[in-house]
Amino acid sequence: MLRVRRFTKFRIRPAVYRDSRPTRISAWTVGGEPVPFADAVTQRFEPFALGGLWGRPWDTTWFDVSGDVPADWAAGGEAELVVDLGFTGDQPGFQAEAMVYRPEGEIVKAIEPYNSWVPLPEPGPFRLLIEAAANPIVQVPYEYEPTAMGDKATAGEAPLYRLTELSVALRDREVWELLQDVTTLDGLVDVLPAQGARRAEIVHALERMVDVMDPDDVAGTAARGREALAPVLAGRAADSSLIVSAAGHAHIDCAWLWPTRETVRKVARTFANVLDLSERHPDFVFAASSAQQYAWLKETQPGLFERVRKAVADGVIRPVGGMWVESDTNMPGGEALARQFVLGKRFFFEEFGVDSDEVWLPDSFGYTAAMPQIARAAGTRYFLTQKPSWNETNPMPHSSFHWEGVDGSRVFTHFPPAETYNSDLGAADLARTERTFRQKGKARHVLGLYGWGDGGGGPTREMLAAAQRKQDLDGSPRVRLADPDSFFRAAEAELESPPVWVGEMYLELHRGTLISQARSKRGNRHSEALLREAELWAATAAVRRGAPYPYEELRRIWETVLLLQFHDILPGTSIAWVHQEAERDYERVADELTTLITTALDALRGDGGDSPDNGTPVAANAGPYPRHGVPAMGLGPVTPPTAATPRRAGDRIVLDDGKLHVEIDGRGTLVSVVDLEADREVLPRGVAGGVLQLFRDTPREWDAWDINDEDKRSCRDLTEPASVDIVDDTVVVRHERGRTAIAMSVRLADGRIDYAFDIDWHESQKLLKLAFPLDVRADRSTSEIQFGHLHRPIHQNTSWDAARFETVAHRWIHVGEPGYGVALANDVVYGHDIRNAQAPDGRPMTTARLSLLRAPRYPDPSADQGRHTFSVSLRPGGIPDAVADGYALHLPLRTVPGAAAEPLLDVTDPAVVVESVKLAEDRSGDLVVRLYEAHGNRSRAAVRTRFSWREAVATDLLERAVEGEAVHGTTPGAEVQLELRPFELLTLRFRDLVA
Repeated sequence: MLRVRRFTKFRIRPAVYRDSRPTRISAWTVGGEPVPFADAVTQRFEPFALGGLWGRPWDTTWFDVSGDVPADWAAGGEAELVVDLGFTGDQPGFQAEAMVYRPEGEIVKAIEPYNSWVPLPEPGPFRLLIEAAANPIVQVPYEYEPTAMGDKATAGEAPLYRLTELSVALRDREVWELLQDVTTLDGLVDVLPAQGARRAEIVHALERMVDVMDPDDVAGTAARGREALAPVLAGRAADSSLIVSAAGHAHIDCAWLWPTRETVRKVARTFANVLDLSERHPDFVFAASSAQQYAWLKETQPGLFERVRKAVADGVIRPVGGMWVESDTNMPGGEALARQFVLGKRFFFEEFGVDSDEVWLPDSFGYTAAMPQIARAAGTRYFLTQKPSWNETNPMPHSSFHWEGVDGSRVFTHFPPAETYNSDLGAADLARTERTFRQKGKARHVLGLYGWGDGGGGPTREMLAAAQRKQDLDGSPRVRLADPDSFFRAAEAELESPPVWVGEMYLELHRGTLISQARSKRGNRHSEALLREAELWAATAAVRRGAPYPYEELRRIWETVLLLQFHDILPGTSIAWVHQEAERDYERVADELTTLITTALDALRGDGGDSPDNGTPVAANAGPYPRHGVPAMGLGPVTPPTAATPRRAGDRIVLDDGKLHVEIDGRGTLVSVVDLEADREVLPRGVAGGVLQLFRDTPREWDAWDINDEDKRSCRDLTEPASVDIVDDTVVVRHERGRTAIAMSVRLADGRIDYAFDIDWHESQKLLKLAFPLDVRADRSTSEIQFGHLHRPIHQNTSWDAARFETVAHRWIHVGEPGYGVALANDVVYGHDIRNAQAPDGRPMTTARLSLLRAPRYPDPSADQGRHTFSVSLRPGGIPDAVADGYALHLPLRTVPGAAAEPLLDVTDPAVVVESVKLAEDRSGDLVVRLYEAHGNRSRAAVRTRFSWREAVATDLLERAVEGEAVHGTTPGAEVQLELRPFELLTLRFRDLVA
């Protein structure tokens, strides 16, 4: 094969373009942020020489290119503009790229590595404008070293690229087709059995092709070469071959190693390429997710968006996924995940008249056990991902299966067995497809996603040529161009009894994403809480006072928050630019939501209502449970509990509130926590609690993404504080380590120990955890997830258990033994590490650790540097206590001047939690209430209302009426009786409200 490959590289490939002509080039450099075409064409362009340097990092250069297509170019070829902006051999989407416009502003197509041509008109003169983006190469594979390129302020001024080619060229169709033939067969040579007859037949045909061609006249003998290969290309696939439904695709990260402003342009470039391909290949189908990306296109490139709209109507482009973005699913709250579908599906339906039937998350870092129920509640049947193929330890046992969620809901799920969303439909990808498909023998249908992704670009004509040759080719699975919905229906139909995977799909990799960029994570949690408050109080004011409901403001804020939950933003794995922008966005969101909340509460205050003194402060409680005398989701006078007064007793500080007796030693750690009501010690004998622990954090690779279990061997307890002081009702422990300063405040009230951390963090590649060893014999832990909780083993009996060494929880975790447990709640921690262990006296114990901070160096070398705050609480109790404490930290009481106001509704069973109260998306004025069963029991409750209404119906997430068994009866204007299964999610819509 050496002879064949050398002939291909040095004879066939250079002959694809048989002639070329120079062009005339002038250029204008923007010198800042991108500008629209209409602005660029008014600028003064200067002559630019081929071979010249261009492009400071993140800058844009516009090239004005003109030339002539010769009239004497022979038939059998196509005139193209061939462009090389200075491309490296790396993947498209991670370096320079460009968009090509006609002089009047119409988009032609994009320029990418491996897709660097532009069609030219009939013979004669032409002129085109090229918007070239000087995106720096931030990713150096497998090095993960700090880079200054991720921040415009540090990226430098030196040009990054050299304009290598910009010429008019004549593409020889016959030579190009020959190259595709050879590529197809050469790929099979690498994957077929070395001693097999089919491989030998292909090698012989390729050698024969070289024999019959003239190396000095490739164009003139290409037809003979193709004739030599035709018999082996005609060999048909075996009857048992897999059927690959090939869907064009371009996974475009909304931000990652580039900012969102560049993603806006990547989306436009990708769709431009797709539309160009669709004009040349009528069977081509392209699947594209993320309503946000379509919305960007509509806003910034309305002409291109209208072409996309037509392509959707024609069935060429298929909007998939039904979500606003391809979000992370570990950390967003339940309501936020629901809104991903509400906003995404509404956009697709309003703009295109389509309702996608699948969840499309090929690259998120693990999948919550709440997803099947949320998906079904959004009217979705299918789920797609390939990310679990990245597992470090345990391969997933199925490719096509039912995924069962925490409540028992199921969705038909498929992992494309090529184990990539960036396939080129080459032999290697297709061989891997056949090798890794778990349902071989029982099923034949698999999905193949082809096209350049991550940084966009999409499918190329070479990929479509590969698909055409592999429709029925011996040695390859059969390839069919198809849309995802057709695939899912066929795959579901052929598996009579699909296997079932129950619970979360934990990714055995990228566990550090639960910790990295803590400020973004705080912004997310805080924004979710403020959104709940804003909607609740605005809805209450609208129903009670007739106040205008801020539909537009809330929609816009939700769009921002949902975008920031994208799976490379919220997990903390993007460049510095992205996270700096996210922090600014969160600050703006907080300001805007605070204004909305204040406006709504002012409207509710009215003339004083039930308050005897309009100037008397009251508290607004947006939480689902009454707190300190304030009703759930209402306003009223607050009676806070009295905190224990710390006192010194020898070398210890003692706090006692009648429920807990707590002792803190000179190291600032808990040495005794006695549950006075249960008459038992919470801590293991001789083991300190509330201990800050510092670990080395030097991942093998994927710095911001990964933490490795072996780094736990480097644990260092922080037990030498700079001071331990009593300040009023609080014990304040201060640690100093170089430039890092940690203030840990400990307070006891109402049977709960509260920790407040104020940390000025200046570590590098260190991991900070807060550890609580507990005298509890547990074999599992319980962690809050969206709309419920999840039990996980905390032993290491199997490789699956051992690999789960860092796990996600939202507002609380709980560990317990029969009859006793301990709840740990937090305001902004996601990463947890819970294991059973043995105390020094040999007795069993459970250690629960909360992961507070990291300091990775790539891709943001300044990640997590600076100030952070956290709140954590510990309370002996059960899961209901954990749920209540989680909400209390998440939704603190808000002190406001004015009147008490009774809530719109309450629920008679604390197991049934109100997650959101809002007005309907269709702006009808109907009230929408979302609830779920939180304790893991079958629960009966009445929703008692304090407003008039004529009808209450169960709906899906999109607020469309559905049949269901949860609503057992209604009394208009008074109550709705419910019976919910464990963790069941229910949306109620109250119609015909009467003031």
